[in-house]
Amino acid sequence: MSTDHTARWALVTGASAGIGAAFARELAARGCNLVLTARRRERLDELAAELASRNAVRVECVAADLADPQAPAQLCGEIARRGIVIDTLVNNAGYGLPGHFHAQPWQAHAQFLQVMVNSPCELVHILLPAMQQRAQGRIINVASLAGLIPGSSGHTLYGASKAFLIKFSQSLALENVKRGVKVCAVCPGFTYSEFHDVTGTRGVVSKMPNWMWLTAAEVAHQGIEAVERGEIVFVTGRVNRVIKSLVKLLPDRLALRMVQKRSKNFRAQ
Repeated sequence: MSTDHTARWALVTGASAGIGAAFARELAARGCNLVLTARRRERLDELAAELASRNAVRVECVAADLADPQAPAQLCGEIARRGIVIDTLVNNAGYGLPGHFHAQPWQAHAQFLQVMVNSPCELVHILLPAMQQRAQGRIINVASLAGLIPGSSGHTLYGASKAFLIKFSQSLALENVKRGVKVCAVCPGFTYSEFHDVTGTRGVVSKMPNWMWLTAAEVAHQGIEAVERGEIVFVTGRVNRVIKSLVKLLPDRLALRMVQKRSKNFRAQ
């Protein structure tokens, strides 16, 4: 499905690398103007230059740390100050905290929840009303297959935060089904990106077979196609959809035991 995004604006969080950068490239290729945000301004500037040179689009960069509770409002204020109206929001910013729950101080968990839960919700809360007024909008919440399977040992809040995003997206989609705003929770599985380097799990997950992985570009392309089709929860990749279906069919106790046995293959303990 090809949709004309010409003259529209998209905000992509966590756009400096990985899935966020891939969403930016995919949207730019479709003619969408972009506001890119992440902590690393130099990475944003490099990506902005690349996208502007390859596509006839405008690209604006706003450095922001979404772990700061003030950041969502400040970010949207700066976007408004530049006279930009957002048509598509891609809530992608995220990371994982390795180890068991008490291996990290509470402040680290609080910042994690701010980035993974509070900031996406606040950005939607700020930007959604204008989308509703124009009867035109797209919200993509980048969740994870981890939000659809039992919780694992290690990275304790990661799956929980992604499950929240999925439920949030479902309710939001139903509330806006007649208001011209489409909402989709995109749920990738294993994806080639910097995520596993940052969380220190590269050595562990590199042992997973190649057929379990997708590229960030594949995730972004499938995610945008999914929201345009009206999908509300979309799992990228056939293998991941099989895993989701299998876990759903298994008794809860057996599914939890299976994840418990395999946690060491994809979570830092």
